[in-house]
Amino acid sequence: MAEIIRMPKMSDTMTEGVVAKWHKKVGDTVKSGELMAEIETDKATMDYESFNTGTVLYLGVKEGQAVKVDDVLAIVGSKGEDYSALLAGASNAAATGGKTEAPKAATAAPAASAAPAIDTSNIKAEIVRMPKMSDTMTDGVIAAWHKKVGDSVKSGELLAEIETDKATMEYESYNTGTLLYIGAEAGKAVPVNGVLAIIGEKGADYQTLLKAAEVGAGAPAAEAAKPAEPTAAATTSAPAEVSADHSTNGRIKASPLAKKLAKDKGYDISKIQGSGENGRVTKHDVENYKPAPAATQPAAGKEGKAAAPIVLPQVVGQVSFEDVPVSQMRKTIAKRLAESKFSAPHFYLTMEINMDKAVEARKSINEMSPVKISFNDIVIKATAAALRQHPDVNVSWLGDKIRRNAHINIGVAVAVKDGLLVPVIRFADNKSLSHIAVEVKDLAQKAHDKKLQPADWEGSTFTISNLGMFGIEEFTAIINPPDACILAVGGIKETAVVKNGQLVPGNVMKVTMSCDHRAVDGAVGSAFLKTLKGLLEDPIRILI
Repeated sequence: MAEIIRMPKMSDTMTEGVVAKWHKKVGDTVKSGELMAEIETDKATMDYESFNTGTVLYLGVKEGQAVKVDDVLAIVGSKGEDYSALLAGASNAAATGGKTEAPKAATAAPAASAAPAIDTSNIKAEIVRMPKMSDTMTDGVIAAWHKKVGDSVKSGELLAEIETDKATMEYESYNTGTLLYIGAEAGKAVPVNGVLAIIGEKGADYQTLLKAAEVGAGAPAAEAAKPAEPTAAATTSAPAEVSADHSTNGRIKASPLAKKLAKDKGYDISKIQGSGENGRVTKHDVENYKPAPAATQPAAGKEGKAAAPIVLPQVVGQVSFEDVPVSQMRKTIAKRLAESKFSAPHFYLTMEINMDKAVEARKSINEMSPVKISFNDIVIKATAAALRQHPDVNVSWLGDKIRRNAHINIGVAVAVKDGLLVPVIRFADNKSLSHIAVEVKDLAQKAHDKKLQPADWEGSTFTISNLGMFGIEEFTAIINPPDACILAVGGIKETAVVKNGQLVPGNVMKVTMSCDHRAVDGAVGSAFLKTLKGLLEDPIRILI
């Protein structure tokens, strides 16, 4: 009996998946456990193995197209079986696989442009469009091209590397032929469904294919033409701005721009010889003007002697800057943290912790531990132990409900080249310090190498951000949703502390916890920090 295979939810944030590659086609037999497809999720390409045995009767989409979670991915059954009724019973969106959008585009095209349709049927080339590699992706940045115009390309060959939200992913060609055109150079962004490249027969008329794609865009092309009008107006208005002042009633003939430039440079514009019409001073004249040495005018001093004037050297600089394109990772960080900061009512709790015993304990532990234990590892272990005693802090805000998590998964913020990633130490309360140390180092290396998988960064219940290694004493952090809290850890500073009524040297560390007031109250957060302080000031307790 035929069965529908639906798009699985491969991560907690996944809403759709893109079929990167089918390993089975209609008519092929498939067994349970066999590789059926490669599916691109939010941040990685994952293998999908079939749970069914039979013949592939139907594929919901072509390679490169997206399927929403729980929509029809494929149908597997007996060879020759009629699956039409089964397909009709599925949701309309899944059954059409996005084909319902085509009539809209066809209807909009005549209204958008009266240009005749361009015949591309005889052009032996195809447009390769930017695939949607995650549900939040709107464009992709070309990290590197592995083929150049004129190179031959085979299906399955690596064509380019495309930077998405949190990873740089390899894009393999689904076409065979010659690379005739690339839509953007390395480092540039291409919108989803925008022209990534054109592949076809050598010498094929790809220009006509490009024109046809532009005509198909219709309304967007017409809208894009509108901004040209103010640009033209601005161009024609420019001469008006620098037009000469033709008044002859004692006023200086100079353009406004020349006057401003002379003022900025400290020049007397009346002494500048104009090269413009009727002796008008232009910007060029000001830039090329070399002022004569300032004449020293004697000033009467107390004894009637002339005082030497103070002559300041002229300092001329040039304003310069560089506009750096925003990476996909940075765009995602900006979006998520802005949503967190402006939707979650943050409040902050700061506590000072004496780390004398923690310093001694770390030294003793590292004499016996097979791996080097850091203070960050000790903070993670102590935080996990404190969360076990305060479950009301180990919660997630889900809008209409608060989820109290029985498990303790601690996200550890890791700085990488393009931004910030938060890999997760799962069940941290049940792991030893050595285990945590090895796992943190391994995940941090994966983050730097952009090799993290969704399972590595999903499912945190509490987050720690540590900037102590940079010498930061104290800071506040933005909550990583859906967590309700994040702990900002400063560096350990040797300073004077009071012990038994006496001033003695001590090691102090400040921590600040940001709390989402919708889920965690001040008293609850304060009680948690008090417990954490006790554990770090007597770290033997976290080993029990």
